[in-house]
Amino acid sequence: MDISVVIPLFNEEESLPELYKWIDRVMKDHNFSYEVIFIDDGSSDSSWSIVEELSSQHNEAKGIQFRRNYGKSAALNVGFEHAQGDVVITMDADLQDSPDEIPELYNLIAKEGNHLISGWKKKRYDPPSKTIPTKLFNWATRKMSGIYLHDFNCGLKAYDIEVVKSIEVYGEMHRYIPMLAKQAGFDRIREKVVEHRARKYGSSKFGMSRFVNGFLDLVTISFVSKYSKRPMHIFGLIGTLMFVIGFGIVIYLGAEKAYFLYNHIPKRLIADNPLFYIALTTMILGTLLFLAGFLGEMISRNAPDRNVYYVRKKQNLDT
Repeated sequence: MDISVVIPLFNEEESLPELYKWIDRVMKDHNFSYEVIFIDDGSSDSSWSIVEELSSQHNEAKGIQFRRNYGKSAALNVGFEHAQGDVVITMDADLQDSPDEIPELYNLIAKEGNHLISGWKKKRYDPPSKTIPTKLFNWATRKMSGIYLHDFNCGLKAYDIEVVKSIEVYGEMHRYIPMLAKQAGFDRIREKVVEHRARKYGSSKFGMSRFVNGFLDLVTISFVSKYSKRPMHIFGLIGTLMFVIGFGIVIYLGAEKAYFLYNHIPKRLIADNPLFYIALTTMILGTLLFLAGFLGEMISRNAPDRNVYYVRKKQNLDT
């Protein structure tokens, strides 16, 4: 099979028939063998009924229905598990992504050997309340990830099948799939300018909270990607430094006290000096951070994926 199109959806009953018809036309015009996997993320309208109808009429149309709303990341992860095409295309169900982009996206993966192509909606039809936070989010993600894409959160992306079978998308990590792919060793990541269409039906299902959640997820994935297998390197280092600083302050206070006693100079108690409590707090926090790193190291060493490494090729091996 050439292409799997994975489409998460939530209450998009108006757009589904038009979207599938458009995809089907593009695929047949280019003689692609394909499947379209609709993942209904707990819709409360008639979206699932429409998916069932499409599936009964077209063998290429397939559907998965969640019992409740789990989020876009969960829908993509399940879609990736079921995808069978050599190239996997993801797009939103609201008709803001154009299926006419599919042939070129396919060629960039299948013929040019890229691992992931991310869409860039250079010209957008969104209000400033959405575009300005999006630009800030993309800027921060570029700086923290080292991946220079303009639009990390674009739903229109293309993947080599090996990529989607090697990553796990959870929480709200769909925004950071390029980072997950790079972490797994798939570094041929490019972007393509794609058409952004004005929403034809309904309204956006995402609120402003996505920007707060997005930032927290960015910090999480950046931390996990660097230190998940070596937590002692970060917690132990910071803890040791804090303990040394606190202990140094204590030594200073003790030396100062000894100096004043030796010279019979009146001096207040060490415990009356605010530095003493700063030093004590710093030493306690340093010890706790060191212990956190030690416990994290023990957990990491016993994790089931502690020796999971992504192998690109094997030569003259039976397995």
